[in-house]
Amino acid sequence: MNMREIQKMQQKLMKMQEELESTLFTGTAGGGAVTITMSGKYEITEVKVDPEAFSADDIEELEVMVKAAAKDAHDRVTDAQQKLVSGATGGMKIPGLF
Repeated sequence: MNMREIQKMQQKLMKMQEELESTLFTGTAGGGAVTITMSGKYEITEVKVDPEAFSADDIEELEVMVKAAAKDAHDRVTDAQQKLVSGATGGMKIPGLF
């Protein structure tokens, strides 16, 4: 690879990373009872809880589901980042990228 190709790849990666960071990912738990929306920068932007799915006695269950939905959203962002890097580099491992 020459410097020009590397610079083009870096520019492409930066643009793709910006697009990823502005994308929203949704994680759910309990069949949609809890939904968490997370940006590509791993920032939680929205938390929704179906009030019909829980009673005051179900707080522990709700806490578990919020955690599960957050992990689901987090995993979706991580998968998207890995696909972005893999696609942009043709599967080559480049030190310092993610």
